[in-house]
Amino acid sequence: MTIEGGTRRRTMRRLLPWLRWGTVAVLVPVLVLDLAFPPPLPRASGSATVVTAADGTPLRAFADDDGVWRYPADPASVSPLYLQALLNYEDRWFYRHPGVNPLALLRAGGQVARILDGADTRSIAGKLRQIARALQLEARLSKAQILQLYLERAPFGGTIEGVEAASWAYLGKPASSLSHAEAALLAVLPQAPSRLRPDRHPQAARRARDEVLARMQARGHWNDDAVAD
Repeated sequence: MTIEGGTRRRTMRRLLPWLRWGTVAVLVPVLVLDLAFPPPLPRASGSATVVTAADGTPLRAFADDDGVWRYPADPASVSPLYLQALLNYEDRWFYRHPGVNPLALLRAGGQVARILDGADTRSIAGKLRQIARALQLEARLSKAQILQLYLERAPFGGTIEGVEAASWAYLGKPASSLSHAEAALLAVLPQAPSRLRPDRHPQAARRARDEVLARMQARGHWNDDAVAD
């Protein structure tokens, strides 16, 4: 053993108690704050429903108990094209980071937290609150559960929430049968639902959709034919 190696080991032994107590000093307040201010997970409410014909054509729709048009959705019930567009546009590292993506801090890593908490992310305090909420969700829910919350709760304009309700409202079809262009539109719409509503602002919606299509093409996810379809 060299003198230098022995010195390093003695230094580490002296530092270890400080590191342990320092970790405790950080984690205990975090745990207390987490218990005192739990994330506002959505309460159960009567789901909106849509009655369809045998071929899937919608016949009549009903809002939920709060007047919101929101239909059940999960990753298995929506088009894979939509999931591709969503995760690559919002946060392509969704399944790899613990809630706060340093490469896309204000994108979908904290999107569900913003939807549920309603924090104003234009301020520093709002951004920090969004980060904290995102970490709380990561600690409590699986990635699949977080994604499902987004699929059902993302804002799509007015009282329309979730991709399934938006697909019926704007496209007249279930979210399971979206084309590439339709998937791109619904992936970007929650970013600015009032400004990008296709029924009110078709040109702005088209430009935003085309940006997503171009990004998917540039990253090699969709080929030229798919984007031109």
